[in-house]
Amino acid sequence: MPTQALDSLPIPAIFALFAIISLALYEIGFRVGRWWQGRTPGEQEGPTGVLVGSILGLLAFLLAITMGMASDRFDTRRSLVLEEANTIGTTYLRAGYLTEPASTEIRTLLREYVPLRIAPTNQATLATNIARSSEILDDLWLIAEDVARSPDANDVTALFIESLNDTIDLNTTRIIAGVYARVPETVLWLLVGGSILTLAMVGYSAGTTGQRSVLTAVVLILAFGAVLTLVIDLDRPQDGLINVSQVPLIQLTEKLGPP
Repeated sequence: MPTQALDSLPIPAIFALFAIISLALYEIGFRVGRWWQGRTPGEQEGPTGVLVGSILGLLAFLLAITMGMASDRFDTRRSLVLEEANTIGTTYLRAGYLTEPASTEIRTLLREYVPLRIAPTNQATLATNIARSSEILDDLWLIAEDVARSPDANDVTALFIESLNDTIDLNTTRIIAGVYARVPETVLWLLVGGSILTLAMVGYSAGTTGQRSVLTAVVLILAFGAVLTLVIDLDRPQDGLINVSQVPLIQLTEKLGPP
């Protein structure tokens, strides 16, 4: 399964590291600005303040865009869970119209299939579930082919095959949306680096004027850190503090019964 560099760190650790590094660079920027001001007393009259304000505005704009990207992907994953649960449930019900032993075989496979669709919290289990899900779908399609060729095939058989086809399509769609459709790692690193450097520039600007507010710096770091970690959290399909609810699939599992 593809992973990103930040996936190995828990969300609280990312927030803590960002806050510590940003605060340290803010202090370094302040000291550099104060040292430079001692050498060039007119620096505070230069464009530093305007430049810092422009960078803060640009960073806020980038954070808003990235937040939109992450939240859209999160909403897509959430809607796909409900859609898949409904489709599997329809396939299970329509399997009851088929003749034996196909009906029982299909329903048995679907009862095994549904728990595999509940997203796990680790990559190893996820890979195993995806592989087994594909095997079950292949078995279901082979049974559907036999049913379609039989003399008993009718319009109800066509409805079942249509539902099964939707189930297979949603399997692929959920894998793409949950594993591959993430915010590009380059964008995340750009935000992390840009946020830290921006806070360093804020410290430098404060140093050139010889005045700073620790409270303002802490609030700014916490605000940027909260938004940044929220973006990273929303972009994590399997773990994190904010997860896609699997309740529709859990309820379907309870309704269909154990494998």
